Amino acid sequence: MSAHVDDALWNEFHRVVNMTSRELQDWLRTDAAGTDAEVEPEHAGTPSGQEVLRKRRADLTEHDADRMRRVVDRVLAERRDDLEPTAGQQYWRRRMMRMGHDPLKPV
Repeated sequence: MSAHVDDALWNEFHRVVNMTSRELQDWLRTDAAGTDAEVEPEHAGTPSGQEVLRKRRADLTEHDADRMRRVVDRVLAERRDDLEPTAGQQYWRRRMMRMGHDPLKPV
């Protein structure tokens, strides 16, 4: 069942998630291949998080819309509203990138 995702959520999600689905997939595999990783790179990340980026707006479910809201809230809670490139700590950047937001990428 598809859910209605209003313009505000759609636009804000795509503003804060500045990585493409391919970039996110590649990053999750790279991150999972690290020496501290316990997950095989092929199974890295949350499949539903990557799927949201791949879906058309009309195909989003209510679960997808909730995930989009959570990502927007988490990214904005840790970033300024302008989302200007910020280096930060390596752990912080990796955590943000797992959500699809690269803090070093210009808006």
